[in-house]
Amino acid sequence: MFDIHPVMWFSNMAPEWAVFLLSMIPLTELRASIPIGIEVYHLAIWKVWLIAVAGDFLPALCILYLVPHLHDWIMRHKFFGRLFTKRLKYAEKAFSGKYAKYGAIGLIIFIGVPLPFTGSWTGSLVAFIFNIPFKKSWWLILSGVCMAATLVTLITLFAGGTLRAIF
Repeated sequence: MFDIHPVMWFSNMAPEWAVFLLSMIPLTELRASIPIGIEVYHLAIWKVWLIAVAGDFLPALCILYLVPHLHDWIMRHKFFGRLFTKRLKYAEKAFSGKYAKYGAIGLIIFIGVPLPFTGSWTGSLVAFIFNIPFKKSWWLILSGVCMAATLVTLITLFAGGTLRAIF
């Protein structure tokens, strides 16, 4: 049966690779990989931070590069093109007020605050929706990923220390 425990998915590989691969998964990203790297695998904090940032940022780069090509391909097909255009307009409407108000800093904060569905994957799609050029969006996303990694690391260290003191 399929095990839903993320640590078990990568139990047969080196802890560094487990942290890297967990960081690449859209649902876990570095929000899961950093606590697992520090608390389960007992890796050095700096190492976990660097590996998690690299693992979280790599898919974002791929998305930033590939989504425009995928968009062009989809738009050549009438049925899918209309459907895709409708969904894009809905997404743009949902995010437009917030992005217009905060601009580039808004994208960094959107990615950097470690909440569900606000990571680098979603941030890359938001950058595409708002036509932020690749040369500008990649460093905004990297900044957000670094911010999220720092916050998750601090939360992990504080929560881990607090729980050990209590129990």
